[in-house]
Amino acid sequence: MALKKTLLMVCLLASPSLWATTFVYVSNATSGSISRYQLDSASGALTPTGTTLVGGKIMPLAVSPDKHFLYGAVRSKPWSIISWSIKGKNGDLQQRASAAVDASYPWITTDKSGRYLLAASYDSDVVASQRIEHGLVTGRVSGRYKTGPHAHSVVVDNSNRSLYVANLGNDRVLQLALGADGAISEIGKGYVSDEKESGPRHSVMSPDNRFLYNLTEMGGTITQYRRQPDGALEKLQSWPNAVAARYQLAHGRQRPADYSDPTPRIWAADLKITPDGRFLYMSERTSSTVSGYRVDAQSGALTLIGSWPVEKQPRGMAIDGSGKWLLVSGEKSPVVGSYAINDKDGTLARVGEAACGTGANWVVTVTR
Repeated sequence: MALKKTLLMVCLLASPSLWATTFVYVSNATSGSISRYQLDSASGALTPTGTTLVGGKIMPLAVSPDKHFLYGAVRSKPWSIISWSIKGKNGDLQQRASAAVDASYPWITTDKSGRYLLAASYDSDVVASQRIEHGLVTGRVSGRYKTGPHAHSVVVDNSNRSLYVANLGNDRVLQLALGADGAISEIGKGYVSDEKESGPRHSVMSPDNRFLYNLTEMGGTITQYRRQPDGALEKLQSWPNAVAARYQLAHGRQRPADYSDPTPRIWAADLKITPDGRFLYMSERTSSTVSGYRVDAQSGALTLIGSWPVEKQPRGMAIDGSGKWLLVSGEKSPVVGSYAINDKDGTLARVGEAACGTGANWVVTVTR
């Protein structure tokens, strides 16, 4: 019996989950800063660990595949991509490089190899791959593709061969090939169409690489696409916005720069899927809600779980690597919220909050 207890203790101490630490980073566009936190894996509590001053309008963030670097796009002039090393037991950020870019990027990510930063520009109508060397984003552009109006996001599939770009201005999701050298080219005719004036915004891939889900900003709908072996997309079905009727939201429109339209309209923001692919969540800014869906394991079809009030005007979300916690930032909220994801039914329960800067918009997590 004593030997069994000793072996059990050794196994527990060797378990990575007991030693893993999760850092959370929130970019604050108005403050020009990044708020840093540590996430408690047992309770979901967020402990602030400091603030990194950037000085410009810092918005989208991305993490290198090896979890050693954080990248951020500055959307005030001069536009740039900053590379930080993630250091120490508190996840401190050490700036290592700043690369000038020729567009304002509302979305950045990396390819699966960590060799390229992939970026979409809403204002310049372009998607680009930028070379990463020794973990740092450089000024070397390896691929550039002119999109239709208002490219809003770009995601890479799990094979690292296909890119999918949400093109808000012409209601398309682009299907593109990523070459080993970072070149970008069309797959087939280069796109699939969504509903007119729906405004494709953010997408996620299912963990098994079979389906792409896209959230439309003005329609607030989620559309499911089947990925073909060559990377082309086949549109399957769409689900209507879950909160539009409850909050009497009119169909969305492209918003003026000063957001002066007084009509309460659909204004969907972000889309995230759990690491196991069982649950999917979307945020809607006008109602300040997050809606959750259960994903059918075979067909990928969605079933609405429910909708919950969250931070005011939620812009960004993140799900930690364990799939237990959803983090939500609000552009008009002084705090970032932490929500427990029920493992059985996907419902959300608010478990904590922590102060952030002003104009909070992007959230990423790093577990290592």
